[in-house]
Amino acid sequence: MLASKLKREHTTQDILQELHQPCEESFCNGGFGRDSFGNVVLGSTQVADFSTDFSADCGADLPKMPNIHPKHTSTLIQSPLNYTGSKFRLLPQILPLFPKDIGTMVDLFCGGASVGVNVSAKHIVLNDRLKELVEILALLKRESIESLLEQIEGIIIDFHLSQSTKFGYKFYHCDSAKGLSSYNKAGFVALKNAYNSDKDALKLFVLIIYAFNNQIRFNSKGEFNLPCGKRDFNAKMQQKLKNFVQAMQSKNISLQSRDFREFDSGILDKQSLVYIDPPYLLANAGYNENGGWSERDEKDLLDFIKSLDCRGVKFALSNVLFHKGREHKILATWLKSNPKFHTHFLDFSYKNCNYQTKRAESSEVLVVNFKV
Repeated sequence: MLASKLKREHTTQDILQELHQPCEESFCNGGFGRDSFGNVVLGSTQVADFSTDFSADCGADLPKMPNIHPKHTSTLIQSPLNYTGSKFRLLPQILPLFPKDIGTMVDLFCGGASVGVNVSAKHIVLNDRLKELVEILALLKRESIESLLEQIEGIIIDFHLSQSTKFGYKFYHCDSAKGLSSYNKAGFVALKNAYNSDKDALKLFVLIIYAFNNQIRFNSKGEFNLPCGKRDFNAKMQQKLKNFVQAMQSKNISLQSRDFREFDSGILDKQSLVYIDPPYLLANAGYNENGGWSERDEKDLLDFIKSLDCRGVKFALSNVLFHKGREHKILATWLKSNPKFHTHFLDFSYKNCNYQTKRAESSEVLVVNFKV
């Protein structure tokens, strides 16, 4: 046990050095709970900025668990789009790390817009390369909630899908444990075929509601190809939609569908913030199927981020340094070459601190070029 605790600022160089220190004993992260998605449920206005104490039971000075007080996400707007990689449950950690006075905020890989819609800024730009996703967001920005609910109910009726909020599970000879997929399967397939034929954005949204885990996925032909899920347009989903639409329509939000290399950064200045949550190179998620994100993409993105920094534009990059025993060597090398950037760990969840034999299951970070 170290005789004393060391207090120091946790710079990018410090972090990268410490992540490779040998250590013979294991330690656990007492008080850190995981939700059903495997995310660490943390967060408060006291964020893990790692200007904190350090201690370890063995030779290396490994980061001590920060004293973060749990806080629910009940005051935040949850997207009705359960997009892969959503940062919703990490928002209580991420948002306090953002600047206080933002002119233009760009959510460059917005996905379901969980981050962008919860940011306070004069102007918010939601961008995603997946045009089908942006078309849904445009629909939710444009249409009144009354019109949306009416149109959604029309599609549900037309394709003979369940309405458990109105009629309950027993009406469909189903129960909440097994879900409604046995009843909805035929109508879901018919709706999927209809969408793959006419590419109607609202039909796609209803498909997502009734799809497996409410997710969105396309095959190489651009066809929606997820199977039917267990749930339907229930009261919880309806409330999510109402809250999200209200936020989308009450804020100054604009939408774009561009590859990041084609994004016009000329609209940005020193009061701007670009939040960047790209597909994770180390992950095997749906967005990395069919060659969705490559090392070339990763390197081009890091060059793009560097160009923002050179112009004095603030950025915040979400990524992982380690994932399931693999190190993100491209990112680690880039951080070493840019020591002025600040790295905040959002999920310190180690199973063993001997990094030469066993790496952290996942090491989620937020890299920024500004001080909080």
